[in-house]
Amino acid sequence: MRKLDTKTIVVASHNAGKIREIRDLIGPLGFEAKSAADLKFDEPDETGTTYEENARIKALASAMASGLPALSDDSGLAVDALDGAPGVYTANWAEREDGSRDFGMAIEKALDEKGATAAEQRTARFVSVLCLAWPDGHTETFRGEVEGHVVWPPRGNLGFGYDPVFQPVGYDITFGEMPAEQKHGWKPGEAAALSHRARAFKMFVETGLDV
Repeated sequence: MRKLDTKTIVVASHNAGKIREIRDLIGPLGFEAKSAADLKFDEPDETGTTYEENARIKALASAMASGLPALSDDSGLAVDALDGAPGVYTANWAEREDGSRDFGMAIEKALDEKGATAAEQRTARFVSVLCLAWPDGHTETFRGEVEGHVVWPPRGNLGFGYDPVFQPVGYDITFGEMPAEQKHGWKPGEAAALSHRARAFKMFVETGLDV
């Protein structure tokens, strides 16, 4: 992996939850994180059909606008009974006509229409792809996944997005019921990371991040 020669990184996101989690992850490594929202960058159109493509679009936009390395995340929930949907279109599934968002309702409706009511019929995984981009156009990507199943009704008001409807394998609580330290509090030297974003970050560090 290309060496980072700066301790300042732009978090290429306008999503407050993602910004908070990425700052939690890179902070212990001594990095200062500025966000695309803080810098008032326009949000680029996410025209990709894969997590990797969309992560690159966002990271490159912030890297080129700032002149600094930028770290983006593109993530989604892939539900087996829905043939992997909503996947890269996860954010779109939450949108209502009035512009508000109802995380999980569209997924629950689709599962109900298929008669998928038992936990074993509602298996899913959260996917996160991190992309680190430099202003010269160089990019590197890191993918993390965590298995679980969709629950209904939503449980917990911690986390953000679809966290309250996702229960990871081996746990009896959702991401929405987990404190941040439990969900994504991985640090270098620790063997395991739980969340999809923390697993992608673990790969990011272990691939050769020179800190």
